[in-house]
Amino acid sequence: MVDGRRNWRNNLKTDLESNKQPVVWFHCASLGEFEQGRPLITAIKSSYPKYKILLTFYSPSGYEIRKNYPDVDAVHYLPFDTPANAKFFIETVNPKLAFIIKYEYWHNLLSEAHSKAIPVLLCSAIFLQDQIFFKSYGHLFRKILTYFNHLFVQNKSSKSLLTQLSISNVTIAGDTRMDRVKDITENSKANAIVSLFVEDAELTMVVGSSWPQDITVLAPIINSETDIKFIIAPHEVNEHHLSQIDQLIKRPLVRYTQVKDPASFEVLVIDTVGLLSHLYQYGDYAYIGGGFGKGLHNILEAATFGLPLFFGNRNYTKFREARKLVELGGAQAVKNTVQIQKALNELKGNSDRYREVSELCHQFVMEQTGATEVIMDYTKRELLG
Repeated sequence: MVDGRRNWRNNLKTDLESNKQPVVWFHCASLGEFEQGRPLITAIKSSYPKYKILLTFYSPSGYEIRKNYPDVDAVHYLPFDTPANAKFFIETVNPKLAFIIKYEYWHNLLSEAHSKAIPVLLCSAIFLQDQIFFKSYGHLFRKILTYFNHLFVQNKSSKSLLTQLSISNVTIAGDTRMDRVKDITENSKANAIVSLFVEDAELTMVVGSSWPQDITVLAPIINSETDIKFIIAPHEVNEHHLSQIDQLIKRPLVRYTQVKDPASFEVLVIDTVGLLSHLYQYGDYAYIGGGFGKGLHNILEAATFGLPLFFGNRNYTKFREARKLVELGGAQAVKNTVQIQKALNELKGNSDRYREVSELCHQFVMEQTGATEVIMDYTKRELLG
């Protein structure tokens, strides 16, 4: 994080100091927020081709993966939030408009933009009662919220909390991630290797973003459910996790980068990055990793393809979509192998129930799309014309 910001002033000047085009600035904390902001970046690029787009990240996990993102004109780290850094950044970039995705409440940067009358929009935000804004000692952070020209929130409770602070420039727009996963579904890319792998499969389960804890729980099912082929996409593609999978899985297994005859194997391990979002189209079920660790990974990509979902039950409740799909019956939060097996058997043995759950997951996403359009309507009407 520190190394990546070395010489940031010179790098920013090189990209923008002599720029004569108007700039739209997008800021994302990390990779997850980038995926939320991506539909808006695409919409701005399409609607305002003469504008230059600057994308900034706070975290290396976002910057390192998207530093060469082709649909923007420049990608930089956001400088640390000091008064001098904020002044230099805003004066150098001089954005016509700024989008902050979900959160990132930097006092100096936002107050500097506010003082220069630069419109700043907060998009896909969620507010919770226990956040500092709503504490007795949260005055400075409440002040930061007044620097936004408009706040687009995901739900009614967020708007209600802001109303308590007398903040009224708020619109419930939903989550732009829903627009992103809808786009993935409609523009999913075929994969020749995976297509051959599943060609003769009776059923297929995609295991997305797995960690070692997930494979430990899943291995007995993978080994015993011989009528199901499994596609395993580890969250971290490293030899340690790949070797664990090799050791625990007893069925014919092959790594994606080494396969020559996909149809002759029963377990395909994706040992490269960037494929997962397009793999769910080949599944009948999905298991999403992270629920037994620090936090559940993205379930929406699988849900939008209509796959019944399974994930660990230890760390999913902070994710609204996971809680809701469990409540609705589209997802199962499981604590061990026995529970996964039971839930899987119930769906395999009841085709009507399977179709019901599949449609429920798909509709959950489809009914919440449209946030990008709401935000862009405001942007065109009030700001950019």
